[in-house]
Amino acid sequence: MKLRAKALAIVLLFVGLVLINYLAASLPFRGDVTAESIYSLSGGTKTLLGKVEEPIALELIFSKDAAGLPIGYKNYAVRVQEMLRQYVRASRGKISLKVVNPRPDTPEEERATAAGLTPQMAQQGGEQFFFGLIVTQADQQKTVPAFMPQREQFLEYDLSKLIDGVQHLDKPKMGLLTSLPLKGTDPQQAQMMMMMRQQPQPGQHVATEWDNAFKVITVEATATELPPGLDLLVVAHPQNLSPRLQFAIDQFLLAGKPVFLAVDPSSQFFKRQAGQQAMMGGPQPNVSSNLPTLLDAYGIVYDPQKVVGDLENATPVNVGNGATARYPIWLSLRKPNFSAKALPTAQLNTAMFIEAGSLSQKTGSALTFTPLIESSAQSGDIPSMMLQFAQPDDVAKQITVSGKKTIAALVSGKFKSAFPEGAPKDDKPAEGDKKAPATPPAKEGAALKESMGTSTLFVIADTDWLFDDYSVRKFNFFGQTMADPINNNLAFAANILEFLGGSPDLISIRGKGTSLHPFDVVRDMEVAAQKKYQTKLTELDSRLQQVQAKLSELQGKKTEGNRLIATPEMAKAIEEFQKQSAAMRGERREIRRALREEIDHLENRLLALNLLATPLLVGAFSFWFYRARKK
Repeated sequence: MKLRAKALAIVLLFVGLVLINYLAASLPFRGDVTAESIYSLSGGTKTLLGKVEEPIALELIFSKDAAGLPIGYKNYAVRVQEMLRQYVRASRGKISLKVVNPRPDTPEEERATAAGLTPQMAQQGGEQFFFGLIVTQADQQKTVPAFMPQREQFLEYDLSKLIDGVQHLDKPKMGLLTSLPLKGTDPQQAQMMMMMRQQPQPGQHVATEWDNAFKVITVEATATELPPGLDLLVVAHPQNLSPRLQFAIDQFLLAGKPVFLAVDPSSQFFKRQAGQQAMMGGPQPNVSSNLPTLLDAYGIVYDPQKVVGDLENATPVNVGNGATARYPIWLSLRKPNFSAKALPTAQLNTAMFIEAGSLSQKTGSALTFTPLIESSAQSGDIPSMMLQFAQPDDVAKQITVSGKKTIAALVSGKFKSAFPEGAPKDDKPAEGDKKAPATPPAKEGAALKESMGTSTLFVIADTDWLFDDYSVRKFNFFGQTMADPINNNLAFAANILEFLGGSPDLISIRGKGTSLHPFDVVRDMEVAAQKKYQTKLTELDSRLQQVQAKLSELQGKKTEGNRLIATPEMAKAIEEFQKQSAAMRGERREIRRALREEIDHLENRLLALNLLATPLLVGAFSFWFYRARKK
């Protein structure tokens, strides 16, 4: 009887555990105690899901049975699936989720291929597998071709962007206001230039990228207002903008629409134009650009007369006769110079900026100023007027190091209007049109004094990076001109506009942490040991060079017959070198052995702790429960 009662108790306990897990999975709320809330949806995503009107179907395609599937992908698949379930719960029935395991030669595999998912190859066994997502609403369909664990910190943004994008049928409208020929020379002007035996300026690849993602509407610098219905505004190298047009830009930003602003203290395009016009006796163009009224009102400090010089990230340039020199005002930036937590820059590796300026936040500004791209700590400012005839070596000598400089930044928050008195009364006629009527002032009370919500402004103090000369390498392929990227300039231009052009709810989503955390203690131990090892190795190399120099000096002492005489001094030097080399090799072995011993001891202690912690805790609780029940 007692045996049956115990068996029944065990069965009931098992059933209770199953029911508890089932009920826990069905509860509408979750607890997230991770440091960066990586398992919780942000406010922007919840707002975006609240706007879903038509049902959206999610299909997670994952070949979980593929042979040789890396364990990292299996763990990440669980992470993605749990995140998608949160989207389903937060959508209140508007989103459904289906998990599909596409086995080889099945309709599921054919559907994954037809949807555009990219098969990946397993490391072991060579079997391909699918790990992507299909999002469908009505007849609209978008996909994540392949999930990558390396992009885990932006998982929520990628999913929210996909769900937002599937609800829009048309491309967003982008206004382009620029004095640069990014879209190439106007056809009529190009024809005139060819008649004058001048080469028209070709369109830049960055403009082609923008045309693929947006409906680009050109805004002339002589305009007094912006075209209606714009979702995003790009202002690149603004020059001679009327106060009325600046007011329109100000109101566009305050209305919650994002603005991309690129200014430059020293434009290479206009420098070349200046050289050509000087040869023809024409007026010199202005090579710098600035919008002081707007930038000052938005709490941004920018000096159009100063260029950033970076001794650490200087670009090697050809100075003639096969010689090269490092040019510190041509910045070849690397991964450490990009913000790892900002979506537009997190996965960039290289970029080039030519005679860029610097940005900073004005003291007392209440806006959020987030640096996206910074120079190294070995940087300083140089007056742009001193660069006209300076050689690369001379430029480096003029740099007074003053720390990191911000090249690009994201500014967000509630902006104050740069025109607190309302629209300016611009009574000046447009240039070249003396009979143009004056623009009437805006209606009283129509102008915004501050942002209606959260506004977003991207600012970068360079424009040359937008040109093909500094972003792609062109070559001829069977009669067609092809381009190969030489850095991530084009990727950055696409990333930042894709980020700004999305929903305001998307812009509010920030990158989160990752569920894979490195063992910092072991890593720090290895780094410390590596430093110690490197110091010893440097000492050995230094001694080796000294001995070799001494040997070379001794070998230079030859007799009249040009024969080398092994003097006692030379023999002693060789013997000393051999002793030092053997000693250093022994020290290296000791350092490696000591490193491995410390790490092995730590791993053994952690292993024992992991194995014994649960039994000890259960035993302690059982002993306490027994004593409490006995009392």
